Amino acid sequence: MPVTLKEAQNIVSRAHEKAAVLSIRVTVAVVDEGGLLIALGRMDGAPPLSPQVAEAKAVGAAMLYRDGAGLAELAKDRPGFFSVADRLVRVPIVPGLGSILIRRDGNVLGAVGVSGGKPEQDLECAEAGLSPT
Repeated sequence: MPVTLKEAQNIVSRAHEKAAVLSIRVTVAVVDEGGLLIALGRMDGAPPLSPQVAEAKAVGAAMLYRDGAGLAELAKDRPGFFSVADRLVRVPIVPGLGSILIRRDGNVLGAVGVSGGKPEQDLECAEAGLSPT
């Protein structure tokens, strides 16, 4: 079963709650298994470019079945492949901390991407978004 709009909105809300605890302002993007946007939430005061970066982080994770750290490793180890893959998706891929795959029953259903804080903070917010309440 795919990620529903309600589930995506809950992921965004939980990630925003974590950002508030960290005293940062972020944007959270949730995409489906095809990298298509389901939900996007930009906190008041989040950096203007953060919506595009959050979506690009999520799209890269979903399309290549790797979290942000895995994408960064791929970009470093196989730059030629990464360069081609980056041109094949509808938005540029942003490697690095802040994106996590959404999995259910061993299947990849999509990904969440966060932008606006330090890389480690973006990752914390993404993890909080996927944590059950």
